[in-house]
Amino acid sequence: MVTSPFEALTGSATDGERPLRIALLTYKGNPFCGGQGVYVRHLSRELAKLGHSVEVIGAQPYPVLDTGATLTELPSLDLYRSPDPFRTPKRDEYRDWIDALEVATMWTGGFPEPLTFSLRARRHLRARAGEFDVIHDNQTLGYGLLGDLGAPLVTTIHHPITVDRKLDLAAAKDRKKRASVRRWYAFTRMQGRVARRLPSVLTVSGSSRQEIAEHLGVRDDRIHVVHIGADTDLWSPDPSVAEVPGRIVTTSSADVPLKGLVHLVEALAKLRTEQPDAHLVVVGKRAESGPVARAIEKYDLQGSVRFVKGITDAELVDLVRSAQVACVPSLYEGFSLPAAEAMATGTPLVATTGGAIPEVAGPDGETCLAVPPGDAGALAAALGRMLGDAGLRARLGTAGRERVLARFTWAKAAEGTAAHYRAAIARAAAARTR
Repeated sequence: MVTSPFEALTGSATDGERPLRIALLTYKGNPFCGGQGVYVRHLSRELAKLGHSVEVIGAQPYPVLDTGATLTELPSLDLYRSPDPFRTPKRDEYRDWIDALEVATMWTGGFPEPLTFSLRARRHLRARAGEFDVIHDNQTLGYGLLGDLGAPLVTTIHHPITVDRKLDLAAAKDRKKRASVRRWYAFTRMQGRVARRLPSVLTVSGSSRQEIAEHLGVRDDRIHVVHIGADTDLWSPDPSVAEVPGRIVTTSSADVPLKGLVHLVEALAKLRTEQPDAHLVVVGKRAESGPVARAIEKYDLQGSVRFVKGITDAELVDLVRSAQVACVPSLYEGFSLPAAEAMATGTPLVATTGGAIPEVAGPDGETCLAVPPGDAGALAAALGRMLGDAGLRARLGTAGRERVLARFTWAKAAEGTAAHYRAAIARAAAARTR
């Protein structure tokens, strides 16, 4: 465990007020798979640049942090780790009743980590009461975070996981699979109950704000939008990186219906009948079975779809720069970091209109080409139009980067988040006075 007691903070933050001591909680922090780890990494760095002290408290997979923030490891039993997911721990691994609860929930088909992390975090924070000015939870929404934690609580909900549940149920083929999906997502009932009791919820888009109010029943006046963004120094154009003819790049988890990868594979099959050099590079893990694997085999695309994972940030950026088109085929997104990051490199974007994607990608024909979610034919037509028109690619690529620079940067996200921290602290002080 890496911990450092906070030194006495002196001077002022960049907003002219006292620097804050921030505890940033994340029950899952992998920065290479999923938006939560990316959020924690970049937000913690930019908050530190503003003059605040940031301690990230997280479980496996632990987040990778940049200079400025410290990491305190709050380990779980890591039941879903690679290469032995859904493992049964050895007897000497059990430390307390929370560990027993974690294993029992997994054994019965549930997902325990939001609840068990919240219970460990509660115990940890109460033992350190007075060390933090504000506690920021990154979508754990567990029962352990209710009540007095020693500092005001602010929570980010990227989007309600009930949306994922709905899409996974729709994709389930039989009654047994649907029952398994319902059991896995049982934790969403807890998250809804907790969310409704929170005084301050941050979210990343207007679309997510509406979904949180509708799906979780959170009062609208408690939900505040703070857009996230791209690291525009890293994700930037570089003319020295050669464009690969026909290359389409996407970031996707192959087995997650919400990401819409199967529709992109079907679109590629249609596209290659007219543009045979078209090919797809997927940043993510290849699934050996499931809808995407079956579609690749059905359309004989084994040589035209490549999966990459475990690459460095610099390699990922160069991969996107090398593409003639970046694509976000998702059925729904609470924000879409891949869209913002691709646009920041100047790579032209084809994206669906699922969820908050239009908030990020902008108007069709101005900063991207937009298509309805789940429509492989429309996706193929837009990709073909983009690949066949160099002038269109240049115009949309330039406009896309300008949009990101104006609206979606991590520096702006940190400034907006810090303002809500101060508002939460002020509310808590007023409540104590009353």
